[in-house]
Amino acid sequence: MDESDEFWWRHGIFYQIYPRSFQDSNADGVGGLVGKGSLGFPLVACPGAKPVSTFAGGVLCFAVMESPVRQINLVPAPDRRQSETALAIARGTARLLRSLGFSCISELPLPSGRRADLVALNERGEIWIVEIKSSIEDLRADQKWQDYRAHCDRLFFAFTQDLPCEIFPADTGLIVADAYGAHLHCEAPEHRLPAPTRKLMTVRFAITAAQRINRLVDPQGHGEF
Repeated sequence: MDESDEFWWRHGIFYQIYPRSFQDSNADGVGGLVGKGSLGFPLVACPGAKPVSTFAGGVLCFAVMESPVRQINLVPAPDRRQSETALAIARGTARLLRSLGFSCISELPLPSGRRADLVALNERGEIWIVEIKSSIEDLRADQKWQDYRAHCDRLFFAFTQDLPCEIFPADTGLIVADAYGAHLHCEAPEHRLPAPTRKLMTVRFAITAAQRINRLVDPQGHGEF
């Protein structure tokens, strides 16, 4: 934290506290916030806290200047292999999957060596794979999508409304998506995974998700291993 940074407020986190809403333990009409300092607030409990206004009208304002090391981006950056359209489809499809009770991760390496665009897992252990297609040419060039069927209970294609549904294989589910949401246009037929494959996929899903969180929370420490 650099105290000399005149633009500290650009990356600070601001808090407003209303002491009058706290229990008034000493009947002074202010509220039960007792501490050291001119503002009567225990700033020592908030490292990096910097007052930005005086205590007036029952409102206390202060900011916490966060160290750049502690600023964590919870959204991984794109790996530049996907088009903007594909990223938008993935985002909208992920929102749909969450609304259906699934957690999903993108670009999951499969035991076969392939890489699935989206893999979704729910609390019942059901596994869906969603292949994202941003154009007709993208679909025509894909010769590997049938391999994904061996790693999921249901297989879907996700695409924008600009593509006709008729071009996609009849034995797959269809999801129409944009950057803000998606619609389950056609349910996929179920083909239940064998128990060993389900366990393998579930463990792979969990390990990959945990490793990505570790990289976000502690990028320096993760690089040591």
